[in-house]
Amino acid sequence: MPENLLSYYEAIERASSDMLTAARDGNWDEVVKLEGACAVLISQLKQVAKDQSLQKEENQVKSRIMQRILLNDAEIRYLAEPWLEDLDNMMHGRSKTVH
Repeated sequence: MPENLLSYYEAIERASSDMLTAARDGNWDEVVKLEGACAVLISQLKQVAKDQSLQKEENQVKSRIMQRILLNDAEIRYLAEPWLEDLDNMMHGRSKTVH
């Protein structure tokens, strides 16, 4: 468990990076598992943030971390688009058309 507020952001960034690696490998089960871990960390972060705050320098580090998380998330979403389309087609009984 992270010790201070910034440690939570760093842990979320590591999980985000691991999610991206799993997405690049096409390991969507691992992506989902890591997404759950991120959700737990975010929930814990919200609780800790009620009692702690970041110093100016830490806020700058947090901003850089958040930017990397957002970039990871954008690439994961891009990689997931074909997978999500296939899933939607399967759920609606449509087969993939091959030309």
